[in-house]
Amino acid sequence: MEHIFINGKEGNDTTLLLLHGTGGNERDLLPLAEMIAPGASVLGVRGNVSENGMPRFFRRLAEGVFDEEDLVFRTKELHDFIDEMAETHGFNRNKVVAIGYSNGANIAGSLLYHYKNALQGGILFHAMVPLRNIQLPDLTGTPVFIGAGKHDPLIPANETKELAETLRGAQAEVTEFWTDGGHELRREEVDAAREWFEKNSK
Repeated sequence: MEHIFINGKEGNDTTLLLLHGTGGNERDLLPLAEMIAPGASVLGVRGNVSENGMPRFFRRLAEGVFDEEDLVFRTKELHDFIDEMAETHGFNRNKVVAIGYSNGANIAGSLLYHYKNALQGGILFHAMVPLRNIQLPDLTGTPVFIGAGKHDPLIPANETKELAETLRGAQAEVTEFWTDGGHELRREEVDAAREWFEKNSK
C-alpha cells in the first residue's frame, strides 16, 4: 500500500495510523497527527481502492452502502500491512493508535470489529457502523474516541450511537464527542481528541 512513515521522537513508542477520507491520501492527516500527538511516529496509508479516481479503503455499492465482502478483505489487507510495516520500520506493533476520518474511520472501526489486538486505541472522526451481525473480539480496556456532527448529512446520529454502543458491548472504553456541525471536521473535535489522547496514552 502507498504510505509514508515518519519516526517519532526518541522515547515515544506510539505510532499513529493515519487513514484518510474518500479522495484523500497518505499525507492528508499529517497536520492532525501533529495537533493530537506531536512526537509520535506516523504511518500514513493510502487506500487501495479507486472510486472515480478517488482513493478509498474499500468499495461501496452506493452512498452509505458498503461492499461488505470487499470491506472484510481490505480490513485484513490493512491489518497485515500494519504487521509488515512494524517489521520494516521497527515500531512497537502493540502501540498503534488509529486516526481516521470518514472512510478512513470506517476501516479503523472495522479493524476493531475484526481483530482483538489490531489497535491500542482509535480516534474515529465521522464513522459509520462497518458491519452488522458479527461477533466482536474482546476489546476490554481499548480506548476509542468518536467525533460526530449532530447535523451530519451522511451519517445519521443513530448510526454513530449504534457504533459506540456496539464497541461498548465488546468492553471498549468509548468517548463520544458531538459538535453542532455536519460531516466536516471541526477544530473543537480535534482539540477534544488531543485531550482524550493525553489522558489515554500509556
